[in-house]
Amino acid sequence: MQALVLTPDRKLHIRDISIDEQLGPHDVRIALRVIGICGSDVHYYTHGRIGPFVVDAPMVLGHEAAGTVLEAGKEVHHLKAGDRVCMEPGIPDPNSRASRLGMYNLDPAVRFWATPPYHGVLRPTVVHPAAYTYKLPDNVGHAEGAMVEPLAVGMHAASKARIKPGDVAAVIGAGTIGMVTALAALAGGCSRVIMIDIKEPKLELAARLGPITPVNAAQRDPAAAVNEMTEGWGADIVFEASGDAAAAARVFEMVCPGGRVVLVGMPVEKILYDVVAAQAKEARVEHVFRYAHVYPRALALMGSGKIDVKPLITDTYPFKDSLKAFDFALTLPPSSVKVQIEMPQT
Repeated sequence: MQALVLTPDRKLHIRDISIDEQLGPHDVRIALRVIGICGSDVHYYTHGRIGPFVVDAPMVLGHEAAGTVLEAGKEVHHLKAGDRVCMEPGIPDPNSRASRLGMYNLDPAVRFWATPPYHGVLRPTVVHPAAYTYKLPDNVGHAEGAMVEPLAVGMHAASKARIKPGDVAAVIGAGTIGMVTALAALAGGCSRVIMIDIKEPKLELAARLGPITPVNAAQRDPAAAVNEMTEGWGADIVFEASGDAAAAARVFEMVCPGGRVVLVGMPVEKILYDVVAAQAKEARVEHVFRYAHVYPRALALMGSGKIDVKPLITDTYPFKDSLKAFDFALTLPPSSVKVQIEMPQT
C-alpha cells in the first residue's frame, strides 16, 4: 500500500510498504479518511526520536485518525461496514497491571501508532481492535473525528483538574492541545478561561471559541494579568500546555491558594519546579500522559454541540501533498492550529 514513510535518515517518502494485518474476530478493517499531523509526528521527522523511542527502521507516521469501516470481525456486533469511526491509537495489553487498574494509558507495553517500532496510519487502511474504535455521531465529520485524539488529551487534563462549577482556569499555550484543553475546561464547568500565548492570531481565534480572555505574554506579564483578572486571588486551575520550560516554571505565580496545576505540555528541557512556591499555596499538581476512557465522553460532547473543534482545523492537504503538509507544519504560521491530511477515497 502507498503510505507516508519516515526513514531512519529523517527523510519522508510516499512509497509502497507491506504491512501484514490480519482481521481477527474482534477487529475492524478501516479505510482511513482524515489524519491530523501531531507535534510528535513533526518531532520524529526533525529529530528521529522522542526520548527512548528511536526511528531505526522505516515507519509510517500519523495517529490522529478517522475513517470508515470496511469489514468487521465475526465477534464485532456494535460496528459494521459503512460506519464512520475514529480510533484510539494506543492498544494496551489487557492483562497488564496498569490496564487491570483502569490506567491503560500508562501500560508500558502499549502499542501506539507512529511510535517506534509501530506503524502509524498515513496509509489507505488499518486493522484495529473494535474495542478501541468508536462510531462518530451523525453530525460529526471525519475531519472532526480526527480531532478526538488531541481533544481526549484536553478532556483527560480537565478530569485531572477536578473542576468545580464556576472555576476560573488559565491555559498556557494556544496550540492545538491548549485550545482543546480550554474547550474541555469550559465544557467541564469552568466559567471562563484565560488563554496565554505570544501569538496574536491564535489568541484571537481562542477568543472566538467561548468565554476565553486572551493574554499576550509578549506584551503583558501573564501572572500579573491573571491575578488582576481574579482580584488578586489567582486562577483556580492552571493548565500548562505550551511545553515551554520558562512558562512552566511560572505556574505557581498565577494559581490561587489551594488551587490546582495540571502539567500537560512536555518540555524538551527540564523545568525549574519551585517547591516552596507550591507549598506556600498548598497547590495540588497533576500530570497528564495521553488519556484513558475518554473517547466516548469526548464524542458525546461533540455530538451534543457542547464542544466544536471545527474552528481549530485551519489547514488541509491531500495525501499526495503530504510532504508539503509536513514542511508546512515545521514552521507553522501564527494563524494555523491543526494541519490535517485527507486520504483519497476509493
